[in-house]
Amino acid sequence: MAEIRAEEPASTISKTFLIKPKLKSKPRSLPQTPESKYWSSFKSTKIPNLVSSISSLSFSPSPPHLFAAAYSASVSLFSPLSLSDGDVSPSSTISSFSDVVSSISFRNDGLLLAASDLSGLVQVFDVKTRTPLRRLRSHTRPVRFVKYPVLDKLHLLSGGDDAVVKFWDVAGESVVLDLIGHKDYVRCSDCSPVSPDLFVTGSYDHTVKVWDVRVENSRSVLEVNHGKPVEDVIYLPSGGLIATAGGNSVKIWDLIGGGRMVYSMESHNKTVTSICVGRVRKENDGAESMEDRILSVGLDGYMKVFDFGNMKVTHSMRFPAPLMSVSFSPDCRTRVIGTSNGIIFAGRRKGKENVESGRVGNVLGFESISESERRVLKPTYFRYFHRGQSEKPTEGDYLVMRNKKIKLAEHDKLLKKFRHKDALVSVLSRKNRENVVAVMEELVARKKLLKCVSNLDSDELGLLLTFLSKNATMPRYSSLLMGLTKKVIEMRVEDIRNSDALKGHIRNLKRSIEEELRIQHSLQEIQALGTSRASSVNLFSGLGNLHLPSLQTSLTSAALLTSASLILMFGNKSRMAFVNFF
Repeated sequence: MAEIRAEEPASTISKTFLIKPKLKSKPRSLPQTPESKYWSSFKSTKIPNLVSSISSLSFSPSPPHLFAAAYSASVSLFSPLSLSDGDVSPSSTISSFSDVVSSISFRNDGLLLAASDLSGLVQVFDVKTRTPLRRLRSHTRPVRFVKYPVLDKLHLLSGGDDAVVKFWDVAGESVVLDLIGHKDYVRCSDCSPVSPDLFVTGSYDHTVKVWDVRVENSRSVLEVNHGKPVEDVIYLPSGGLIATAGGNSVKIWDLIGGGRMVYSMESHNKTVTSICVGRVRKENDGAESMEDRILSVGLDGYMKVFDFGNMKVTHSMRFPAPLMSVSFSPDCRTRVIGTSNGIIFAGRRKGKENVESGRVGNVLGFESISESERRVLKPTYFRYFHRGQSEKPTEGDYLVMRNKKIKLAEHDKLLKKFRHKDALVSVLSRKNRENVVAVMEELVARKKLLKCVSNLDSDELGLLLTFLSKNATMPRYSSLLMGLTKKVIEMRVEDIRNSDALKGHIRNLKRSIEEELRIQHSLQEIQALGTSRASSVNLFSGLGNLHLPSLQTSLTSAALLTSASLILMFGNKSRMAFVNFF
């Protein structure tokens, strides 16, 4: 019988297969450039519920750079500082409009805000109190833009659907110039950063015109054709270039070159609605600098950053709604974009100085910042230029020394107000002979000295006679004061006779003249001038024998002083030259 054996299982042969390494997936987007990182560093804050399309945005030129948003029949003011805290509520709102607000513009000091609406009215508001200060009405159809010149506080620019550009005198609420030249709606404008007389306007007739208010007949000085209805126009910081937006393109024009088109940027898919100038921080060889860019927004929902130095788009950002307006703060810290559905996308960038100064350390858990970390401010930072007066300069700082303000004396203030008599009395009471003579010389130049003398009362006349008795014989002032003394006594002889106090001043005056005569007598004896000496001695002795009682009997006061002045002239011409200034 055959033996049956269980079949042994077949041996298992293991095979080793090589594992193919997994390849890295390709990045969907290109790596960010330093400039893209800069624009992406603006922390976005959404400000919703503003009812309708954001037609205009504008930043105040003065710190802390509030920004205003125009929507529906209102204008709201926001503080950029509150964006860092997540507060999106407006700090104040202006609602005194009867129609949709189309444009807003801050004055260059940030104190006033101009706004236009579709009723054809332009209003000027006080930013702090929101009080309407001026109501400018001259347009017959809706006003589409209003603009304050960069270098002018007194005038305003506006234009609208009546195809007329108006140059306003704000204080007088009157139109200075009607600039007529466009053939369709005027939609935008900008003023030159280098001249208060130049500005540019854009219209739906496809043209952009440059105006100069100094030109007669109110005609434009230059015209360029954008090729599409112009939605916005801006001056670039140099003042020689402008950028225009219309259709899906942004074009740059060289005004100095006669209106030559420099470049056309056509990266938007739909109409470009607004453009503005932004700034980006660049680092070159360790040094930081700021470079200008053009920010453009359009109905395609894109914001584009255009480097007009290298003629290329350096950054692009997508938003979930059509974009109507854009603005960038003067301190380069805030960017705001308005949409068609009433939402503002506000981007706030954290300053580098805040990041560096945020390093903390140590011991008991309290924040401590070393001196080296505290002084991180550099000349490229905005806050560097707002240090207090107590801040000590560092090495490399350029010191600008301010001249100390000259404090005017009381008599100088009175002279500026043409109060001549009060100025003379004020300086006489101070008893500073140099100032008194200076004021008298000024009154002589104004031909008011004798009138002041005639209007002095007894006490004020006593001050003048006291000064004359002490200083009339001084060689430095005698040419002016001796002539004045003669005129004073001639004009006020009756007042002197009726006042014992004034007689005392005349007695002192006579005594000082006699003393000077004695000095002159001695000089004449030394010089031994012979006949001249004898004549002068006789005159001296004649005056020396006069006494006060003879003032009213033998000689009048005027005669006494006239004799004295003649004697002094005769005695020493080089020392006591008498010049009649009156």
